[in-house]
Amino acid sequence: MYRKRNWTRFCRLMVLAAAVLLVAGTWAQGHELLIHFLDVGQGDSILIQTPAGANILVDAGDTKAGKQVVTPYLKRLGIKSLDMVVITHPHFDHIGGLIPVLETFPVGQVLADGQIHTSRTYENLLILIDQKGIPFRLARAGNKLEIPGLDEFLVLSPQEPLLKGLNNNSVVLALTYGKTRVLLTGDIEAEAELRILEGDLPIEANILKVAHHGSRTSSTLAFLEAVGPEAAVISAGADNNYGHPHSETLANLKAAGSRVFQTSLVGTIIVVSDGCSYRVVIDD
Repeated sequence: MYRKRNWTRFCRLMVLAAAVLLVAGTWAQGHELLIHFLDVGQGDSILIQTPAGANILVDAGDTKAGKQVVTPYLKRLGIKSLDMVVITHPHFDHIGGLIPVLETFPVGQVLADGQIHTSRTYENLLILIDQKGIPFRLARAGNKLEIPGLDEFLVLSPQEPLLKGLNNNSVVLALTYGKTRVLLTGDIEAEAELRILEGDLPIEANILKVAHHGSRTSSTLAFLEAVGPEAAVISAGADNNYGHPHSETLANLKAAGSRVFQTSLVGTIIVVSDGCSYRVVIDD
């Protein structure tokens, strides 16, 4: 059973190991949290690998990305199954790729926003989940899930009553490993950001997945200042037709003191944390 560490003591020991043995980097392998922000073009797909070996996939881009990017990427990492798949909201650029993923990998459970949406892609995805007998649960603000290797896996949004618009009811997750906290925001817009700000759940994070591909309808300065991210990741397609990320969003991120990483510029981005510190790696 995974036991939560005394992180202050653990991080001190890590510093001593680095100073005395000069092998902390090697020793830390297998004790690291990895979060892969996959380059799926104009869409989202995030793979979470915990130090205890749990694999969680949040969205999978569109169908083409699911077949040509996400599935091969998971296979390259040697992943045989997924402990959880998260559906942030039923837009094609987030869920289309989940069908080929679910056809390829066994999945332990699905966590979803639960919005009603009648697109053929979403219907086919729900049918596939049912046919495979995968447990399906709704995500609601305040839910805490026990994920091996994480100190906390907290749902910040959506909450009842749901807001108008699929984007605003995206599943928002905060995951904590030691001194590293990551906020994944789906496609929420300003209205959902305000509701989260008005709530009583902690939203501060070192690392932020910028909402809605950097759209100007999201990432208000008030929200970004409350989160206080040191690093911000934007998943968007190169030369996309939506103008993502918007210059206003980039200005807000700069004002909030965030260093910005864009999949459209550098490809897949990986955050690696040993619980004491983190680093951002560009996938080769």
